[in-house]
Amino acid sequence: MRFHALSREQLAEIVDIQVARVIERLADRGVQLTLTADAKQLLGNLGYDPAYGARPLRRVIQKQLVDRLALALLQGEIHEGDSVRVDVADGELVLQKAGAEAAALA
Repeated sequence: MRFHALSREQLAEIVDIQVARVIERLADRGVQLTLTADAKQLLGNLGYDPAYGARPLRRVIQKQLVDRLALALLQGEIHEGDSVRVDVADGELVLQKAGAEAAALA
């Protein structure tokens, strides 16, 4: 059976589905997470392989987003009630806490 390459729109939908699961898990902990379009596009680009399609995407989201969020939670940089915005700077994802300090997280 031959598969066709994913379109940009299809890849964006897969990223949205995978990220929605992360957002839901954080919401259960009282943390609001938002990702910019650039952040989603970067995840899609990093998680797409012409030979394997979007299969590597889950691993990229785990490493680039979930692991970093978990570390920030464990280190006390993110607390219940916080809002975190994920954007792109210098070709990498950056976590930013919303609020007065709007500090970038490690």
